[in-house]
Amino acid sequence: MSQQEFKTPEQGVAYLEDVIERSRRNWMLLIGAGLNVVAGTLLAIPLAGYVFGSFLKRGDELSWVSLGHVDGFPVGQTRMAVYTNPITTPFDGLTKNTPCYVRRVDEKKFQVFAVNCAHLGCAVHWFQASGLFLCPCHGGVYYENGDRAAGPPPRGLFEYEYKLQNSELWVKAGKLPVLTSPEV
Repeated sequence: MSQQEFKTPEQGVAYLEDVIERSRRNWMLLIGAGLNVVAGTLLAIPLAGYVFGSFLKRGDELSWVSLGHVDGFPVGQTRMAVYTNPITTPFDGLTKNTPCYVRRVDEKKFQVFAVNCAHLGCAVHWFQASGLFLCPCHGGVYYENGDRAAGPPPRGLFEYEYKLQNSELWVKAGKLPVLTSPEV
């Protein structure tokens, strides 16, 4: 290892100050680069989850959910029922509770409607006196059987598949249909 020779003490002091300054600069550069790597990683993780998350198969999104005993739905009437959506996360809160309308046509025949208007998805309201579902957003009107009566909706209310089991009404719940669904 060779020693550097200086002609004056001031040259030696200047050299040491330059070495110290360069090492401080390198240290700050290293810290800045490290912080950029950490920030980039923190931003990349959710972005990668968003981009590649749709490729992950989540299993069957539809499952049978009980709406209650069939005696809770009198013949010839439409009642609102609420079920817990089978596709939930721990932070869903009250939004995991999904309402639907149940119309009992006769002893064994039911119709279970989603509360969403087929136009833009606003919640429709049932009016027993007129026998109509009305959408407050754009004036969509549906008959008691869910067919479109008037307004901008392109079709009737979305209907759930149902089954009767042990005197209980069950619906196939989970993913709600939309206008682009193949079954529509």
